[in-house]
Amino acid sequence: MRILKRSALTLLAVIPTLALVVGGYVLYMQHQYYRIPDHQKLTIGNNQAATLTTGKVYTATTYNVGFGAYNHQFSFFMDAGELKSGTKTRGKYGTARSKAVVLTDTKGVEKVMQAQQADFMLFQEIDTNSTRSKHVNQVRMVENKFHGYGHVFANNFHSAFLMWPLTDPHGSVQSGLLTLSRYHIGSATRRQYPVTNSFISKFTDLDRCFAVTTIPVTNGKQLLLINSHMSAYDKGGKMRKAQMKLLNAVIERAYLDGNYVIVGGDYNHALGKDMLTHFASQEKVPDWVSVLDQSMVAKGFTMVKAQNRETVPTVRSTDLAYRSGVNYLTVCDGFLVSNNVTATATNINTNFDYADHNPVKLTFILK
Repeated sequence: MRILKRSALTLLAVIPTLALVVGGYVLYMQHQYYRIPDHQKLTIGNNQAATLTTGKVYTATTYNVGFGAYNHQFSFFMDAGELKSGTKTRGKYGTARSKAVVLTDTKGVEKVMQAQQADFMLFQEIDTNSTRSKHVNQVRMVENKFHGYGHVFANNFHSAFLMWPLTDPHGSVQSGLLTLSRYHIGSATRRQYPVTNSFISKFTDLDRCFAVTTIPVTNGKQLLLINSHMSAYDKGGKMRKAQMKLLNAVIERAYLDGNYVIVGGDYNHALGKDMLTHFASQEKVPDWVSVLDQSMVAKGFTMVKAQNRETVPTVRSTDLAYRSGVNYLTVCDGFLVSNNVTATATNINTNFDYADHNPVKLTFILK
């Protein structure tokens, strides 16, 4: 009886302390939280002199690099799923397993992109100074590797120290979108996507945005090259619908003004209903997956479907370490183009060696 009384007294003494710690941490997170203002002007570094022309073939790539953590052994703590057998699954880790993994994966990304020799490169989920990527400045690494390109960075994830999971805290994050261009960039602007403002989600979802770079063309028009990363933790796709509405409004206005428009990035949608369950796996369709089809895209624009989309997916599920034939797979990365742009696309098969995504390459001509 005495032992039970002592245990109860100890518990009663500990509860107020725990409440103070938790309350203090919540106040810290709330105090640190902010959203970057809309229409923020972005810095253009190492701007190039060449100008685009009509009738010439150009190329662009998009690649979500997963902050250098996603080798085959990595699964992410925020992702949950279910096998078709009924077994529930959940990712394990909040950070990359080591700094060496981040460096290896980032160098692997550079190698893949170097082989493509694209005129424009769009990267998502690329870190500058984050606990989760062992404070490797991936943006600086990529900029230095491709020194013949101008570069623009837009921050879309800036968080205070997230103390979860307790065994491997995700920590503080500075991350975003990186756009590289071999051609002169006239201006660059960060546009803010709407995001959920619920108490927990606002600390764990990104400060979603898209980066608009305007690239002059010799005929007096401009190419608006947009780098986009839509919400993922959005069951039912409510916020993604709002985000798509904003993106459509921006690109439709630009097209009606006589400009060329290309949107590349990670849409966090299956790009077409046919991609929802196309690839064989042992998992059910995850809750985060919504469908983006042509009917949801602005008038005057086309969703460019990769020629090999039926054989090469662009994303794997991350509630499990990667095993071929087990993880859920779909196509959620790619490009939208205005109807004054002729384009084809190819999904690049990296076997998910360096990220949980495969890159996509667009070949295009400005009419």
